[in-house]
Amino acid sequence: MSRIERRFAALKEAGRTGLIPFVTAGDPAPAHVVALMHALVAAGADLIELGVPFSDPMADGPVIQHASERAISHGVGLADVLRWVSEFRQRDDATPVVLMGYLNPIEMHGYATFGREAMQAGVDGVLIVDCPLEEAEVLQPLREAGLDQILLAAPTTAPERLARLCEAARGFLYYVSFAGITGAAQLSTGEIAARVAAIREQSRAPVAVGFGIRDAQSAKAIAAFADAVVIGSALVEQLAGAKDAAEIEARASAFLAPIRAALDAH
Repeated sequence: MSRIERRFAALKEAGRTGLIPFVTAGDPAPAHVVALMHALVAAGADLIELGVPFSDPMADGPVIQHASERAISHGVGLADVLRWVSEFRQRDDATPVVLMGYLNPIEMHGYATFGREAMQAGVDGVLIVDCPLEEAEVLQPLREAGLDQILLAAPTTAPERLARLCEAARGFLYYVSFAGITGAAQLSTGEIAARVAAIREQSRAPVAVGFGIRDAQSAKAIAAFADAVVIGSALVEQLAGAKDAAEIEARASAFLAPIRAALDAH
């Protein structure tokens, strides 16, 4: 079993909902990325989604766009992200790490080279926003290296395509709670619950729900029917401007602690 599979199996056995925080690698400070990752785990993260900075993050709202801009202004690139994951693995060999980003940096790096180096660093999966299932053949070298390709489904996904996504899903299936960009707040839990139920009927992979989850209340509402909740823009916003490792860790803990408590109470 992969780390992702082991983690979701453990969550299911314990009757817990997974917490997946997203942060942009290199923001708010490149020097403290690894400390931030450890702080997320200490605050209750079950899996970390680490954003690879990109100059044209078309699926992201202003908060994550600005985080990418800040990271890029510090010279952060894909090689740095892999190095930070490797450093994280020196102390944590259990928490799954998924890289979220766009196709261009991987293509520039070389698909086979990236797949090999990512596995060596300790990456478990990739979520490539602009590489849909229909074009996923290009990522075959990554899958052959052992990385899970995390697939996205949305409210606008047609039934026939959803069936294909459910069949192909590995690690977990990421359900986007509404049609839009990250950071918006348009949660309609009844509609999301119905859609997730339809996915569960077809998918062997766990279902994580993201977009629009901003606090303990919204996370708890989603936990009623999802295997995991993903929270990104609200956390990135809280971390923006933190000056040193201690402040970064304190902000991450203060933000995630009530969310973890709400999920556990559920």
